[in-house]
Amino acid sequence: MVDLEFDQGLAVLTIDRPHARNAIALDTMDQFEKALDAAEGASALAITGAGDRAFVSGGDLKELSSIRTEEDAAAMAWRMRSICDRLADFPAPVVAALNGHALGGGAEVAVAADIRVAADDIKIGFNQVALEIMPAWGGAERLTALVGKSRALLLAGTGAVLDAAEAERLGLIDRVLPRSTFEKEWRRMARALATRPAGEIKRVIDGVSPEEAVTAFARLWVDDAHWQAADRVMNRGNVGGGT
Repeated sequence: MVDLEFDQGLAVLTIDRPHARNAIALDTMDQFEKALDAAEGASALAITGAGDRAFVSGGDLKELSSIRTEEDAAAMAWRMRSICDRLADFPAPVVAALNGHALGGGAEVAVAADIRVAADDIKIGFNQVALEIMPAWGGAERLTALVGKSRALLLAGTGAVLDAAEAERLGLIDRVLPRSTFEKEWRRMARALATRPAGEIKRVIDGVSPEEAVTAFARLWVDDAHWQAADRVMNRGNVGGGT
């Protein structure tokens, strides 16, 4: 099951398959796509797993074991890659809240997000080589963008599984939070990204012309929300704060 809830402009997508450690099956892909359809227009998107054991534990081997031809394997890989591409291309900020281990395909889902926030006791790894396969959902390319070619090959080629602190040190995870406050803190962070300026900042970071970047700033400048915020700052006596 894939659940979708809305929290103050933040869409929260939860993979809820406890019997399979939140692994991805074909029907999960169906539900994932429908949840992304329903989340369109949200100011930010978060993806997480149910419980505290697994974020996503990869593909569901029992469910996917019927795939035995190259053609069917390619079709499955293309389908899930397209879902990860939709996460990466979502117009608003996307946060992966790693409530549990993110292994194999789960790590690929995690790196499709803009930001990864993890509980301090989780592990993450591109360990598909343990099954004599490789990442196929776009994760190898996205891992390379995050940590560089040599580290990506070392991590995915050996199937190394990292704890949260080491993953943060390498730049694979952006923020590690205490397990005791994880849910509260990642939601607070994600809600803070559910703003129009954060969405525009993502668009500029993803790559627009200087003219488009300045135009985006100008649109925000003349918006009522900017002047209301500016009035609050000036009324506190902090006349210089802002730009």
